[in-house]
Amino acid sequence: MPLAVMRRAVRETVSGLPREFWWLWTSTLVNRLGAFVATFMALYLTLDRGYSASYAGLVASLHGLGGVISSLGAGVMTDRLGRRPTLLVAQTSTAVSVAVLGFVHDPVAIAGVAFVVGMASNASRPAVQAMMADIVRPEDRVRAFSLNYWAINLGFAVSSTAAGFIAEFSYRAGFLIEAGMTLVCAFVVFAKLPESRPVPTAKAASEPEAGLGAVLRDGRFMSVVGLSFLVALIFQQGSVGLPVAMGEAGFSAADYGLAIAVNGVLIVVLQIPVTRFIEHRDPRRLLVISSLLAGYGFGLTAFAGSVGLFALTVCVWTLAEIVNAPTQTGLVVGLSPVHGRGRYQGMYTMSWSLAALVAPVMSGVVIDRFGAAWLWAMCAVVGTVAAAGYSVLMRRLPPRAPVGPAGKPVAGLPSGPPAKSLAGLPSGPPTDPSAGLPTELPAAPSAGLHGGTAAAASTGLRGGTAAAGGAAGPTAGPQEGTGGRTTVAATACPAPDARPEATAV
Repeated sequence: MPLAVMRRAVRETVSGLPREFWWLWTSTLVNRLGAFVATFMALYLTLDRGYSASYAGLVASLHGLGGVISSLGAGVMTDRLGRRPTLLVAQTSTAVSVAVLGFVHDPVAIAGVAFVVGMASNASRPAVQAMMADIVRPEDRVRAFSLNYWAINLGFAVSSTAAGFIAEFSYRAGFLIEAGMTLVCAFVVFAKLPESRPVPTAKAASEPEAGLGAVLRDGRFMSVVGLSFLVALIFQQGSVGLPVAMGEAGFSAADYGLAIAVNGVLIVVLQIPVTRFIEHRDPRRLLVISSLLAGYGFGLTAFAGSVGLFALTVCVWTLAEIVNAPTQTGLVVGLSPVHGRGRYQGMYTMSWSLAALVAPVMSGVVIDRFGAAWLWAMCAVVGTVAAAGYSVLMRRLPPRAPVGPAGKPVAGLPSGPPAKSLAGLPSGPPTDPSAGLPTELPAAPSAGLHGGTAAAASTGLRGGTAAAGGAAGPTAGPQEGTGGRTTVAATACPAPDARPEATAV
């Protein structure tokens, strides 16, 4: 690609976004640069403390249970108290609990503190996702989510490599570094980010509040949440199943760190160009293909016998993450009403937190009783089931052409009048009219919230974690790379994400 073309693409990608967004972006990047606990918890417990894979899975599941509980509560706090107070409480609590986790030795105490860390870290995800939707103009949200997802995985690529070597020196140092970086995130929010919660109009104030019951009765949205859980279950293995399997095969923490860093590096390099390629593609195909790539990408891990081969399998499921995260987030954003964003994002975050709860127990039991090969085979099966589910769900959505950022219809979807509701499913509360997306079927944006955060996870898988947060994974939770990936997602500032992770902010 000519240098002039690259410069123009970069300029078009970063220009025109508000200053508040860049402070939130900076907070995300700082958080992911310090991510340690979620990614290396399994290795810390099995290699440093000498516990079994089953115990490591139990602790990671308690971390995920904390995220499940807090995601819904934090969603309500985000809508009622505001985005900024929720972020400050969540990030400060995360910093304190992560630091304490590095000093406890009793197995019951470790499990209890891990539960608190899961609650505190995941509480920031709904607020981050809602704030980003608040402060960015509808026509710029796709770019904003893409840049935030990019920051999640840039930080993850650096931190996962560095954390592997930090673990060789001292796991406690890793806990303290993450606690310090999370406090920096809280300071950025306190000093630079104003409250962004929309002021209800007279009409909105007279309407009944979109409570959790309304979210649960929204059949379209809950179908997306269910399928998101299956995909998150796969991506979580990047942070819970993969490190344990590599450890039992004789690989070190540094080896795992190098292999999983490929996830973040590829997303940093490919996220923006791939996004420009897929943003007007048929979301039905993207969701099906990405689910299959995720399942069979992890399935190929059964045949890996060296760090290089493990890294190659990471390449396969990372491509799935790059495609799935923005497309999945498009569905979530388009189906969320303006004054219920916190609750809807909380419910979506819960799918990643629930995966972070189930995945460690599943991977630990399967590896202990049957071997890692069976775990990777199960990932392939779950990926196939998720692909079939997306195919059926997207076919039942109304045949209306989603409009992308440039006002172009998504390729492969016919235009037509919007249907009133899905067959057999309640239509749910009205969606965000400012999102620039049709109410029944949103466009596939150029970036998701992991990781897998998001941020991811996670969780992300970071966050989405991933970053984007809650449990780690290479993405951060709903918008994190499965990192963070992600994934369990990163323990602080989960991003709108992922993997969440990632997630992650």
